[in-house]
Amino acid sequence: MQSKDYGNDVLAGDWRLPRKGQIPEIPAEPGLVAEDPDSGFCGAVVGCDKFGVTLEDRFGNRRVFPLTAAGFLIDGRPVTLVRPAAAPKAPARSASGSVAVRGLRAKVAKESRIYVEGRHDAELVEKIWGHDLRVEGVVVEYLEGVDDLPAIVAEFGPGEGRRLGVLVDHLVAGSKESRIAAQVTSPYVLVTGHPFVDVWEAVKPAAVGIAAWPRVPRGVPWKEGVLQALGWGDNVGAGWQRILGSVSSFTDLEPALLGRVEELIDFVTAPGPPPFE
Repeated sequence: MQSKDYGNDVLAGDWRLPRKGQIPEIPAEPGLVAEDPDSGFCGAVVGCDKFGVTLEDRFGNRRVFPLTAAGFLIDGRPVTLVRPAAAPKAPARSASGSVAVRGLRAKVAKESRIYVEGRHDAELVEKIWGHDLRVEGVVVEYLEGVDDLPAIVAEFGPGEGRRLGVLVDHLVAGSKESRIAAQVTSPYVLVTGHPFVDVWEAVKPAAVGIAAWPRVPRGVPWKEGVLQALGWGDNVGAGWQRILGSVSSFTDLEPALLGRVEELIDFVTAPGPPPFE
């Protein structure tokens, strides 16, 4: 006897197909529990790539299954497992840790400047903050010492839209450098610095592959004394290139330098008059 409600055979056709033939697509995210109806293997997703999805059961057994339409059951319902969407890539970072600007074009330099004491200081700042400075249009120049800093500042002529930031080595209380810096009083000039005898010391010893920077006796030129103590010969230029080559990002520098350079960049790129004018 044939029922008008059920047709000829209630088991005929593909039992996996839901009504209207719509099979939901589910991303094979790690931890999702699915069952292969053909083998009866049930487990959590532990991997998924273009070759298939890997399930691991409660006993630690793993099996790989192809990603085929209506190939799995979740909570007894047929589904199609698909590869999860790729996670968005983190933005590229510059050596200073800031977000890198792609397709950066040359920008007209601002009138504001950052002065550093020597060539090595300038090269280190360029290596870590060069991208940021080009984004802002700020030029870094080196002074070869700060003994004539008040005259250099006067010649620069700081003012509205023309700020000057100066990075000084060994800027500690009572030092010659601190007394010179105190003579600069323009609100459009920021003189700051790090406590190290030389910018070499601002590179972390671990980055260079040494336990610590050597103590150099008084009366001995600092760079030459460092080279001698480390057994690096007597070529200052070669020694510096060895140090500079060991630096790849801001993590290789001491915080006492990082903070001061960031402070100078913020100062020379800030809009409007200084807040303490």
